[in-house]
Amino acid sequence: MKIALAQINATVGAIPRNGDLVIETLERARAAGADLAVFPELALTGYPPLDLLDRPSFITRNLEALERVAAATGNLPAAVVGFVQRDPTCEGKGPPKAEEGPPKAGKGLYNAAALCAEGKVRSIHCKTLLPTYDVFDEARYFDSARENRVAEFQGMRLGISICEDIWNDALFWGRLSGHRQYDEDPIEGLVAQGCDLLINVAASPFTEGKRAVKREMFAAAARRHRLPLLHVNLVGGNDSLIFDGWSNVFDPSGEIVAQARDFAESLPVWEWPTGSVGPTGPVDADVEGKGRARDAAPPGPFEETTTEEIASICEALTLGVGDYVRKTGFQSAVIGLSGGIDSAVTAALAVRALGADRVLGVSMPSQYSSQHSQDDARSLAGNLGIAYKVIPIRGTYDAYLETLGPHFDGRPFDIAEENIQARIRGNILMALSNKLGHLVLSTGNKSEMAVGYCTLYGDMSGGLAVLSDVPKTMVYKLAEFLNRRGEVIPASTIAKAPSAELRPGQFDQDSLPPYEVLDPIIRAFVEEGLYSDEITARGFDRGAVDRTIGLIERNEYKRRQAAIGLKVTRRAFGYGRRMPVARGKDAP
Repeated sequence: MKIALAQINATVGAIPRNGDLVIETLERARAAGADLAVFPELALTGYPPLDLLDRPSFITRNLEALERVAAATGNLPAAVVGFVQRDPTCEGKGPPKAEEGPPKAGKGLYNAAALCAEGKVRSIHCKTLLPTYDVFDEARYFDSARENRVAEFQGMRLGISICEDIWNDALFWGRLSGHRQYDEDPIEGLVAQGCDLLINVAASPFTEGKRAVKREMFAAAARRHRLPLLHVNLVGGNDSLIFDGWSNVFDPSGEIVAQARDFAESLPVWEWPTGSVGPTGPVDADVEGKGRARDAAPPGPFEETTTEEIASICEALTLGVGDYVRKTGFQSAVIGLSGGIDSAVTAALAVRALGADRVLGVSMPSQYSSQHSQDDARSLAGNLGIAYKVIPIRGTYDAYLETLGPHFDGRPFDIAEENIQARIRGNILMALSNKLGHLVLSTGNKSEMAVGYCTLYGDMSGGLAVLSDVPKTMVYKLAEFLNRRGEVIPASTIAKAPSAELRPGQFDQDSLPPYEVLDPIIRAFVEEGLYSDEITARGFDRGAVDRTIGLIERNEYKRRQAAIGLKVTRRAFGYGRRMPVARGKDAP
């Protein structure tokens, strides 16, 4: 049997287009000789559909798309495809039919996958474990599966699970300090029914370091149950989330025997030797990787993937920018180029995502802008081959000061005058966006967003915050990576001390710890959930820790008004981290 790993880039809410994409992919799978194509979680609706799920018509269109896909399998390969299943017997979904009895409590929707073959939906498999942490809130919308049965296909028994259902192996997570989230392991239930192949369809977002965990976890499941495991993950960017694909097949010994590309649509076809694999029952010791299970499957297709973490982050951000721009209906982007490293890296990523002909760089010097920064901005634009404009703001800034001077009551120059410059620049970029149709990409990094070194309605203006989950130290690593094949970002941009250049002689380190100190404190507080004593115990100065935490907490109101940012770390600012703005100062 030949199985295609149908790693597609679905768009949230674009149900007819997603349905077309599934059928087009099935046609390609047929040309490749596949008998079955496996698609990602919620392939027909896109992931995550969020409150679109509250619209009955949205669910209906998704079910109509499923019927269209099922009908296509009359002439095309069979398909396992993710969709939203409706349970009409639940409260709130209409009165049940008389034979169905009284209504059941629940939301009436399931995150589901259908096996479609020979023109019909043959079986439906619903998700049991519904994540409600970080960016996930599936229990808000879905009910857990009441039962899940294996699927019969061409004389074989397929154990179909959906994403989180495979993330709860007691033996695997027990070795990692007990991070098991749920009591139930749906995979054990499927294996107990007798399986020939485990299939997991997923929409698992990319984050730094996550792939290594997934590799170990899938390998442990395959070894434990002595079954081949086929995993198909969504690819593409949807708002702040980036899906890296990296679909693969693990043989019963836990070795990867087939692999799709990462960060791109892909359709590798794996030939399953149906006569050579089969369950022998769980073998708990195999979760440790001791020995090899019998009847390991032969190698299948391998497509090139990134292996270095900084390369993966660069590819993720590139995909996130490109998909956000395209999926929101824009064709191009505009970026304010200060001559600093953040705007330089943002511009370089935009060119990788969109092409040089679709990126505009704008320098907006004031009387405080150094000549070397203006030169660096021009050099960057030349290296990237992008259109470049210079719009000085001194005259506009002087007009502001003249207007506001009588109302500033003779007070000395301070943050008010500094922020006026940033807001003038933000207004210019937004005006260019309105007139020329470019999406404004804001350039602030995670370190600045954390401690509030960013200006509302100024440098925070924009439709997408490309680096808002990238700490400053990682920005430098990205710059070095982007320069590996020749200088893209000027060496002088990388070498000089960071500065907003809003007053004479201003540098970030005048009022902040060095970023090599600041970033680990931010990571410990934001991503690990540690507080002052725990962070200080790692060897950090207590004053620096307390001041950093105070800045992070005090600037939550700014982040609430920030543009959507691309998530690449374990915990990003945004809807995955929900903190109150008005809160007691003594709250931990």
